[in-house]
Amino acid sequence: MTDTATAEAPPAAKGPLFSNGYKTLVLGCLLAAYTFNFIDRTIISTIGQAIKVDLKITDTQLGLLGGLSFAILYTLLGVPIARLAERWNRVSIISLALVVWSGFTVACGFAGNFLSLLVLRVGVGVGEAGCSPPSHSLISDYFDPKRRASALSIYAFGIPLGGMIGAVAGGWLAKSFGWRIAFMVVGLPGLVLAVLVKLLIKEPPRGHSDPAQKAAPAAAADAPAQSLASLALHEIKELATVGANLFSHWPVTNMILGLTMTSFAGYGIGQFSAPYFIRAFGLDYATVGLVFGLIGGFSSGLGTLAGGFVSDWASKHHERWYALTPAIGLAIATPIYVLAYRAPEWRLAAMILLIPGLFHYTYLGPTFAVVQNVVETRRRATASAVMLLFVNIIALGGGPLFTGWMIDLFAQFNFTHAGERHIIPALQSIFGGGAVSPEHFAALCPGGVAPKGSDPAFAARCHGSLVSATRQGILLSAGFYAWGALHYLLGSFGLAKRLAAVAAERKAAEA
Repeated sequence: MTDTATAEAPPAAKGPLFSNGYKTLVLGCLLAAYTFNFIDRTIISTIGQAIKVDLKITDTQLGLLGGLSFAILYTLLGVPIARLAERWNRVSIISLALVVWSGFTVACGFAGNFLSLLVLRVGVGVGEAGCSPPSHSLISDYFDPKRRASALSIYAFGIPLGGMIGAVAGGWLAKSFGWRIAFMVVGLPGLVLAVLVKLLIKEPPRGHSDPAQKAAPAAAADAPAQSLASLALHEIKELATVGANLFSHWPVTNMILGLTMTSFAGYGIGQFSAPYFIRAFGLDYATVGLVFGLIGGFSSGLGTLAGGFVSDWASKHHERWYALTPAIGLAIATPIYVLAYRAPEWRLAAMILLIPGLFHYTYLGPTFAVVQNVVETRRRATASAVMLLFVNIIALGGGPLFTGWMIDLFAQFNFTHAGERHIIPALQSIFGGGAVSPEHFAALCPGGVAPKGSDPAFAARCHGSLVSATRQGILLSAGFYAWGALHYLLGSFGLAKRLAAVAAERKAAEA
């Protein structure tokens, strides 16, 4: 089905075109796509320790594989793909994206070294850039504004669900068959899902679920005689308009900054949580996959759903709750994360980690809904892409890299300062210009492990340095959760006024 013909928004008087059952089916398909998006994106966190040891790489390199390599083209391509989604069939874009990222995930299993794996991870990011912007736009056309945060929180449930499946399946596959087979097996189902998405989801009229609006005007690029220069000027104006909607009004901007800081911590800690449990407690890949699968599926999943439903319910009393819900949740979650990663035993740490996700993940649905609600119908995919461009170049690109880099620095410090395991003295020495030791941890302990045949005391020194460094890097990154909570709190001031102004502007334009 093509697109500009079906993309016009009909008058609201025509009534709903889709049953509630069909809307549920559509949301389920998009949830499945986002789930596989996160399985293929985050499985490297579960099997990362196996890759580190096999390829003898540092944690900075592991952070590159889990973050920046994926984020570069994922974020940069998101905007042009979103602009395409404003005028072309969004279902086709999602289906094609599934084929691309799933194929590259399978190919990761054939990587022979760090560089080839890095390039293939870039390819995964290219495909996944076509998932969320058109999906957010589709959901906003299928669900009215008062149900939008709930629907988008169900879609965002793909994050913990994908994390759960990726952790459990990836851990078991890595233990039983190796990390290469894990990549191949989790990538294949996405190819089948691509066909189902194309067959089952219909492209809805633009703005179908928005109240009492006139037919959306055809996009400027649809005019056949339009020159390339005028098209480029139109695209620049569109991006400037969307950027102004998101970044020139402090309540919305603070919510995006809150999303960015929270995601920075989440991606960084998530990349090294499973390796921490393997390094600190000696768990095998299957066990650690099960642990984080249960944590992600239970607490993070419930928190994601609760964020959307609670904020939709609370916003009926005051719309500031779209920001206050995640602000309160993150403020509660931050100290619990710190407590969990200081626990001396893995069962206790795992039990504590079941709690913070209930509060932490409340940020997703409300933030996505606010971004969708402050732009016009033909700019929703673009708004999602611009938001993700800003968020992911910093959070996804920087979070794992920052945490991995800090772990490497802490490991070097711990290796040359026996008995010192406190973060503040380590940071003072690392960034205060302390003497450089001739003993290089990465060279003497390749992959964080002492060479075979090493003296047991030296092996323990390598291991202890890495364990403490991983804990220190995670705890340092957890501070960004509190930073995110502050931005959400600031965003609650004036948010209702901004949403009311947007509604008034639309009503005036339609009069």
